[in-house]
Amino acid sequence: MSETHVFEKKSYRKAFGPSPDLNDLAKTCVCLANAQGGSLLVGIEDQEEDPPAGQQIPQREVNELVKKLSSRAVNVSIAAPELLTAANGGQYLRLTVQPSLHVVATTSDGKTYARLSDQCQPVTGEDLHRLVYEKTGLQWEIRVVPDVTLADLPAEEIRFFAERVRAAGTVSAFVLGKSDQELLEYFNLLTATGQATHLGVLWLGTPAQRARLSYGLQVQYVVYDELERKVRKEIWLDHHLNPARLLDDLLARAVELRYAHEIPMGSTRRQVRNYPEAVLRELLVNAFAHRLYTTAADVFVGAYTDRLEITSPGGLPLGVTPTTILHAQKRRNPHLMATFQATGMMEGEGSGYDLIYEQLSREAKPLPEVDDSGQSLRVTVQSQLPDAATLRLLDYLAGQYTFSQKEMIALGQLAQHRRLSALALAARLQLPQTERLRPWLARLVEQKLVLTQGATKGTYYALSPTLYQAARLDERPTLRPLDPVLLRARILEDVRSHPQSALADIVGRVGSDTATSTVQRAVYALVKSGELLASGGRQQRRYSISQINE
Repeated sequence: MSETHVFEKKSYRKAFGPSPDLNDLAKTCVCLANAQGGSLLVGIEDQEEDPPAGQQIPQREVNELVKKLSSRAVNVSIAAPELLTAANGGQYLRLTVQPSLHVVATTSDGKTYARLSDQCQPVTGEDLHRLVYEKTGLQWEIRVVPDVTLADLPAEEIRFFAERVRAAGTVSAFVLGKSDQELLEYFNLLTATGQATHLGVLWLGTPAQRARLSYGLQVQYVVYDELERKVRKEIWLDHHLNPARLLDDLLARAVELRYAHEIPMGSTRRQVRNYPEAVLRELLVNAFAHRLYTTAADVFVGAYTDRLEITSPGGLPLGVTPTTILHAQKRRNPHLMATFQATGMMEGEGSGYDLIYEQLSREAKPLPEVDDSGQSLRVTVQSQLPDAATLRLLDYLAGQYTFSQKEMIALGQLAQHRRLSALALAARLQLPQTERLRPWLARLVEQKLVLTQGATKGTYYALSPTLYQAARLDERPTLRPLDPVLLRARILEDVRSHPQSALADIVGRVGSDTATSTVQRAVYALVKSGELLASGGRQQRRYSISQINE
């Protein structure tokens, strides 16, 4: 019973006894209320599954606790507390915190917190404005649509949804045993009185009914030429299709997204798509599932000659950033996502970007670029062909060994970059500390598939040269630092491609396999020799190619 974004355990001592920490409990309740609600189990230690054997909690203390929490948490609703008994005879308390639908929950001293994964984070400044903004869309899914009942919904759409759920097989046998109407109620498409919700109309309604939604699911697909001029456009603005049918139709008509090239692989050739099918589907489903449905904007899919851009209304949910998206678990439209998982459109919660990173790493492609403007979210995937030798090596590894998803992502990054520092690899994997690399690399290092040099933050990683030999590749990677002549050439080429670059940008692009200080000294040496020109003050200095290198 691990803690999640909707579930937390608290020790008995936090709530009862001589020195309870009621302010901490109130903060947790505020966190859950500002997210999607959740459960708080009081009387179970963090690392335990059950309360202490024989633990007893008097009912009068439970009543007093709820009363005290109510005075410390503003705009927080706690459902009737449940005093439960575990198999070992120990008692514990379950508090169910309802989501704060229209207002922001705070502690009694005016502080606001929100839930990110299994942690409570303070909300201030711009994030507070974002939290207020998100409250308008939090319960869009389950609001009732006036004058639309079960009898008004097309029978064919109801049958389609029920058949997709049963065919996907992603829900329990208990859910699969429900009748069609019970399924609709279970997934919040209908209320218990037979009225359709916004989510119900989105999935089951007629085009006219969907058009009545404040903002439904509308998509535009635009193809650009090499000069980024529009050459073709497909639109889905008539509310004719439910989400599953729309996704299938988009994938069928967006032929440019299915382009592939053949890469020589020794005596054979390997077909590689510009955008792996699993990545493409996952990105589109994420755009559908996480968009803000209370703003008037469409999902835009831009197919350029060198990249794919998918833009959806609404930025990332509060607490999620482009540099934490791989690990953060927070849903904007939880009921919609539940239907996507039940119908097989997407995998389980929190698996989307893991899958995207794995597939791109497996095919030696760059990781996605995520740009959050606050009002919209743009995800960019490059179409560039992978290096043939790198792809051949990764194919060999996948065929000879069994790896976890984390290990495959790490292997893909090491195969592409040959040599990475612990800091650079942690940054690529969105890990805040290099110590967290262990689950990604420990088994690979133990099996001598990955070699290391150095210690702690000064550690460097590279794939074993024996793997290249086994894959019949001539290249032999090394943990030795990059030759100074090659490093200088790499810097010059980078600055030639990116004029007026800051030093930090140069280091970020060319120094993943070389110490930052080494790259900095090389840049200073190139300036001293006249091969690079430096302009601007100390804080705004930019570097460009000198005329002698033009």
